[in-house]
Amino acid sequence: MNTINTLMSLKGRRALVTGATGALGQVMIDTLAELGADLVLVDRPEADFQGLTETLIKRWGGKVQHYHCDLEQQDQRTKLMDWLKSSGEGLNILVNNAAFVGTSGLQGWAVPFEDQTVETWRRALEVNLTAVFDLCQGLTPLLRAAKGGCIVNIASIYGEYGPDWSLYEGTSMSNPAAYGASKGGLIQLTRWLATTIAPQVRVNAISPGGIARNQPEKFVQRYEAKTPLQRMATEDDFRGAVAYLASDLSCYVTGQNLAVDGGWGIW
Repeated sequence: MNTINTLMSLKGRRALVTGATGALGQVMIDTLAELGADLVLVDRPEADFQGLTETLIKRWGGKVQHYHCDLEQQDQRTKLMDWLKSSGEGLNILVNNAAFVGTSGLQGWAVPFEDQTVETWRRALEVNLTAVFDLCQGLTPLLRAAKGGCIVNIASIYGEYGPDWSLYEGTSMSNPAAYGASKGGLIQLTRWLATTIAPQVRVNAISPGGIARNQPEKFVQRYEAKTPLQRMATEDDFRGAVAYLASDLSCYVTGQNLAVDGGWGIW
């Protein structure tokens, strides 16, 4: 009979996390390292992995590798996958976390609908959805061959719900159309993959609610008033979700979208 400690252990497993140096990515890689996983950290060419890698090894031991990759560029994604395949070390867990989010500094992005641009829409879809498809497709052979092969896609509540614009009134914040469309597509891709690459690989998604990141006070007050738990999320709120879906704790769970939103979507 398995114990909880046995089910949650990731010793001997290798996990790749995109967007690894971001605030949410750092919590996820720290969680996976704590559970014993070896890590492959992936982020943009300007990302600084050194301090993060040293901290992970000091805290948890294990093997930590990193790879610079602009996920918007298909040739760079291909080189990343070729590197992984040639390493001979396999892959057990793929966490697709990287994305353009609502605050990303893109032209024609976090602006009124009339000013959002097709070019930026395409860029967002490339990173938030097409790159995920590409990595899932290219890395499925490694995941199928591995113990506990699984994919965890980081979606959003805005992949399921439309924005409440009253939250944004009087602020410079916005909610780009391409963000919600790409995250909605990601949730459906999760379901599609779950029926397609089963039974060897499980595929699930996490949909975060709003994470507190120094948003304007009036936005925070409005957001919290709509949330049953009466607060915005912190990055630490996602440790349990990624631990559950990446480990054998969820070995009979696939095709699901786990909302970690403080109850925001139940009204």
